[in-house]
Amino acid sequence: MPNAKPGVIQATIKAINELGIDHDILPSMDQLLHRKVTVSHLRHVSPEDLLGREPVLLDDSAIAEVIKNKVILVTGAGGSIGSELCRQIAAFHPQKLLILERSEPALFAIEQELKKDFQWLDIVPLAASVCNEERITSIFQAHKPDCVFHAAAHKHVPLMEAQPAEAILNNTIGTRIVSQAARDAGCERFVLVSTDKAVNPTNVMGATKRLAELVLNAMQKSHGNRTKFSSVRFGNVLGSSGSVIPTFRQQIVAGGPVTVTHPDVVRYFMSIPEAVGLILQSATQSQGGEVFVLDMGEPIRIQDLARQMIELCGFVPDEDIKIEFVGLRPGEKLYEEPIHKGENIEPTAHKKIHRLTNHLHGGSASENLEKIKLTLYKTNARDLKQWLGQQIPEYKIWES
Repeated sequence: MPNAKPGVIQATIKAINELGIDHDILPSMDQLLHRKVTVSHLRHVSPEDLLGREPVLLDDSAIAEVIKNKVILVTGAGGSIGSELCRQIAAFHPQKLLILERSEPALFAIEQELKKDFQWLDIVPLAASVCNEERITSIFQAHKPDCVFHAAAHKHVPLMEAQPAEAILNNTIGTRIVSQAARDAGCERFVLVSTDKAVNPTNVMGATKRLAELVLNAMQKSHGNRTKFSSVRFGNVLGSSGSVIPTFRQQIVAGGPVTVTHPDVVRYFMSIPEAVGLILQSATQSQGGEVFVLDMGEPIRIQDLARQMIELCGFVPDEDIKIEFVGLRPGEKLYEEPIHKGENIEPTAHKKIHRLTNHLHGGSASENLEKIKLTLYKTNARDLKQWLGQQIPEYKIWES
């Protein structure tokens, strides 16, 4: 059932589980015909099959116009989103693909994969940090990218609560450095990978991402700018590093318990390919200064997702594998909001993508980054959070 609708898959899995029978999904006919796999390549049912909604269809011709025969730069290229960006971009035949990553093992892994799968493509691996202004400037001068997809970021909420200096440096100052280099080099487009945690943030990660969005607003409106800057917000990504799916898998393999923070916590979910498709599609829609969000359907209760995963593994929730509620972690909230108060929602040419606009300039926040950078590691965590609150008034500092 490779192409069955999620509702059909859910009903079928439930019936099969009640019979106590193992189950797999066949490859699609297209994959078989093009010899990408054989019939022996059965795969286990994955959480992506249970999103409960149809995958978003993309306008490939519009994406090709942005990418084909262009020089494309992906930052954070070794991460979950960055590596999938590289795969999907490569399929649209860019002139050159620049893959920038500060983790040497991650950079090597994605470089080897791309060279194997896209032997004709000019792939340039760049070991670099987005926080190194001199290095980033030299890269833009040497390679002159046409389009930048900025995925480099710290994203783990509890980790960043304890070390806000790192989040400010990587998520916000890093965005300012790369976006300024893009503007100065006259890039056509710059797309920031953002998050729904940037809306009314209750954690450092979300606040630094919101500040990064404001930095792009300032860049868009800066004198002499010719680059179209935009941001893309989406919810949790199924299967990304550190997300609930790999964690649940590990806990189930270990015999449980599966830990959920709160019985009522809900999140919007997307698959990694779907999230990347949104990023690429949004790049085709950008006029400059927007934030794009996807119609992600209804949010999913994390408790329900845990139960489904236990059932997928052939166990009975609360009998074979226990579920324990451990309480919200620092910076977490029960639900996320994809749209900020004061943002105007506009339709786009794609019915599942919405354009958000607002009138915030972001210039003062961008200027203040230069000041805080000088004392970033001389300022304690609490004072840095207070500083973030001054830049982002809607940020509610988590009180431990």
